[in-house]
Amino acid sequence: MVKTPGSNFFSYEQLRCARLLSAGTEWPMIIALAGRRVDAVDAKQHRFPATPKNVEIVRERIRIILQTQGATVLVSSAACGADLLALSEAGTLGLRRRIVLPYDRKKFRATSVTDRPGEWGALYDEVLNEVEKDGDLLVIQPTSEDAAYAETNHVIVDEALSLGLELQQSVTAVLVWDGESRGEGDLTNEFGVYARNKSVPVADVMTL
Repeated sequence: MVKTPGSNFFSYEQLRCARLLSAGTEWPMIIALAGRRVDAVDAKQHRFPATPKNVEIVRERIRIILQTQGATVLVSSAACGADLLALSEAGTLGLRRRIVLPYDRKKFRATSVTDRPGEWGALYDEVLNEVEKDGDLLVIQPTSEDAAYAETNHVIVDEALSLGLELQQSVTAVLVWDGESRGEGDLTNEFGVYARNKSVPVADVMTL
């Protein structure tokens, strides 16, 4: 499901109808995206179940929102789950992709990609190779280990805004998550807060 602030959740079929109705009328849009990684094997609370069926459902929801928003560019990180699904779909749709990492490719792969269930490593390598070849891989220098991922989220939004100015296109932030904050330290929720503070509209794609 997908929702925007102040609206109801939209069903799968409603999203399909919206995509058909908007065909040929989308306006160019830069998408800044962040979201949940798939759940760890021993997760006590499910936020993004890693079952193949659920992963494909979320993939389709991401594809639909990219299409209905008229996306031309996707800016995100590249963790397993929301990020890599979005990057994969954006590639299939022929969108430009810009990836922001807090660490070098090898370290990020080990700490944010292959440490969760699923065959994410190969997809990560494929996407990163393509994006790096296009010159759209950005590795930041975080001020500290603790701040690395929050700062990455901020750069994602800032890069999207910069591209929006450069290309004269609007920017929307997309959160791919379960819709509930874990509380202090929830980086996905903080991404949404940061985007709103930058006057960027936010849309949610559900992982449950």
